[in-house]
Amino acid sequence: MLPRVAGAVISLMVYPIGVEWAVDFYQEPDGSAPVEEFLDSLRPEGRAKALALVQALRTHGPSLPFPYSSQASGKIRELRTQYGKDKIRILYFADARRVFVLLHGFVKRTTKLEASELAKAEGRMLRHNQQISKRGKTS
Repeated sequence: MLPRVAGAVISLMVYPIGVEWAVDFYQEPDGSAPVEEFLDSLRPEGRAKALALVQALRTHGPSLPFPYSSQASGKIRELRTQYGKDKIRILYFADARRVFVLLHGFVKRTTKLEASELAKAEGRMLRHNQQISKRGKTS
């Protein structure tokens, strides 16, 4: 609720300080990016909502609040939006470089996060962390 002064509503403006967080798509060893492919599979309206969430993550970083972002399991969080009956989810985490990595996208059909969806994200997070570790040793 906005504060009132002598019967008037004061509009509070929030000005971003211009710092954007880095957001990357996880890439499979063959170069494919599963979340990009997922986004491409959505209808234009659903894709626009999901991309707006990715931009919100870039802008707000770890302070992106519920219902836009929520804890999934361990280090994995989920971006959340809905278009019609489709509950669009993108699982992501912050890696050792402090970059948000989009791991897995799907349309949620149940009330709980399916273990199979979480397992895909966990496997990709593990492979991503292994790649980061290898790059660090060869640099």
